[in-house]
Amino acid sequence: MATLGKTNQLRIVKKVDFGLYLDGGPLGEILLPKRYVSQEMNIEDVISVFVYLDGEERYIATTDIPKAEVGQVAFLKVRSIEKVGAFLEWGIMKDILVPFSEQKIKMEVGKYYAVFLYIDKITDRITATMKLEKFIHKTDSAYNTGQSVHGLVVQITDLAYKIVINHAHFGLLYKNEVFKPLMIGQKIDCFIKKVRPDGKIDLSAEVQGFQKLDAVSQKIWDKLVYEGGFLPYHDKTDAEVIYRHFGLSKKVFKAAIGTLYKERKILILPNGIKSI
Repeated sequence: MATLGKTNQLRIVKKVDFGLYLDGGPLGEILLPKRYVSQEMNIEDVISVFVYLDGEERYIATTDIPKAEVGQVAFLKVRSIEKVGAFLEWGIMKDILVPFSEQKIKMEVGKYYAVFLYIDKITDRITATMKLEKFIHKTDSAYNTGQSVHGLVVQITDLAYKIVINHAHFGLLYKNEVFKPLMIGQKIDCFIKKVRPDGKIDLSAEVQGFQKLDAVSQKIWDKLVYEGGFLPYHDKTDAEVIYRHFGLSKKVFKAAIGTLYKERKILILPNGIKSI
């Protein structure tokens, strides 16, 4: 069964001069226009397509991959401003509309904005909104401390970055948790630091606890072995140098080599670390 605004696995049921028809279940047969048809596609094959409505409200399939699907947040560029609202580049032939009523600020051509994609209940069309809070954080969070999540930076304050995680919840990543500044629209993989009783979520740029130390210690040990048993970095090395070579904060690096030292795998020397 086909779902509007999603990538679907659909069966080819008919070939015509202008494309292929796919079995859309209750949505009926859905056209895949000829421009997307390859010689390898045959009747009864199941193919991966994205389903949307064209300008005449017909269900259409495409093998192009949109920058976001329904239920997701994306950072998209405004292509044009029309009478009904702003049209954003979507990654497929059709642009996506942000009605004026769904704009928190006046959108401008050429600029990027964070938007959430949904099905409008009145028009049944895929629509985008800047009002993320209408859809984000509406379900209970079931995250575990240390869990890895995907995020999109949507707001920056003096103390923290507001991030939409897994397209479903807001989280805060405090600036003292990251080594380099982030930008609005930037994608980032981060970790759950704490889920507060009120549902608010604190994030960390690095995995927490023993799992982190074990993984980082192994990473440093592997690099040490690869380099012949010596690395010119230690607990006094400048933080920027540590980050450039290992992608770690100095605090995490120090804890990791401390673990290796306690396990009697390394010596910490004035000019670096050496395997035993």
